[in-house]
Amino acid sequence: MDHLRSARGGRLMAASRALAVGCALLVAGAAHAGLFDDDEARKAIVDLRTRLSAVEEAGKARTTELTATNAALTEQITALRRSLLDLNTQLEAMRTDMAKLRGNDEQMLRDLSEVQRRQKDVGSALEDRLRKLEPVKVSIEGREALVDPEEKRAYDDALAAIRGGDFDKSVSMLGSFQRRYPGSAYSDMSRFWLGNALYGKRDYKEAITAFRGFVAGAPDHPRAPEALLALANSQAEMKDPSGARRTIQELMKAYPQSEAAQAGKERLASIR
Repeated sequence: MDHLRSARGGRLMAASRALAVGCALLVAGAAHAGLFDDDEARKAIVDLRTRLSAVEEAGKARTTELTATNAALTEQITALRRSLLDLNTQLEAMRTDMAKLRGNDEQMLRDLSEVQRRQKDVGSALEDRLRKLEPVKVSIEGREALVDPEEKRAYDDALAAIRGGDFDKSVSMLGSFQRRYPGSAYSDMSRFWLGNALYGKRDYKEAITAFRGFVAGAPDHPRAPEALLALANSQAEMKDPSGARRTIQELMKAYPQSEAAQAGKERLASIR
């Protein structure tokens, strides 16, 4: 029995000892498991810290980059604003210059218009003067001739004075006309009408001279018979009947078919 007790106690001690070893092993396993969890946590923390540092560094780098970029953008914007301001200034200057040019153009157009108007006026005046100087065609006792406008005007004015009964004025005008236009196509007629004007103012002596000069200078003139009859009348007024008769006879001989010759024949009977 003691032997059994000893065997039982030995087995109990062995079991107790095995239990103790098991507990120790359990405790050691638990301790080992705890140590393993701490290392992983530290590693995770370190990794997180590393990541955080990397993120922070990346953030700082990104911030620095953004700051540099913002600075560059700000500088570019500032430069663009200055350029825009310069462009606006240049644009205003160009507008001012264009306004001045437009004003100058308008003034030049006005000046040009004024010059053209003056040229037109000068041209018109010149044309009028040239027109006054251009010869005009006239008919003198059925014969056409070219005379200066002023020449024609002077002759017409002298005849108008005769028609108006102002013989003194006509004599003066015709005398002036003959001196001014000695070779005029009106020369013969101016002498004829001068004789008539002198007759009208009763200057018979000068009238005889004028009519004789006319007939001598233009014996074939249509007015020559009429001039001889007027010459005879002037002689009759001068109390020279013999001279008047000779002139009428000359008239009938030189121009027998003329109306003046027929009138002279009738006049001859009354001359005493």
